[in-house]
Amino acid sequence: MQDGQMAATYEYKALELREKYTGGRLSGDKLEKALNEHATQGWQLKFLTRVGGGGLNALRIFVTFERQIG
Repeated sequence: MQDGQMAATYEYKALELREKYTGGRLSGDKLEKALNEHATQGWQLKFLTRVGGGGLNALRIFVTFERQIG
């Protein structure tokens, strides 16, 4: 970093999505809608973490967004 330059500052947002398996497949509609809605507000996908989904359990997806502030 050069003299007089400041490091970029970021903010983060976490979102939990729940989805149930239907016919052995997971519908991506809910995730796609959430990603597009947040993108219009300047949020960029940072991490996507899948939890659960075995047997009759609902699949949980944790989505972390990032955007630059300042």
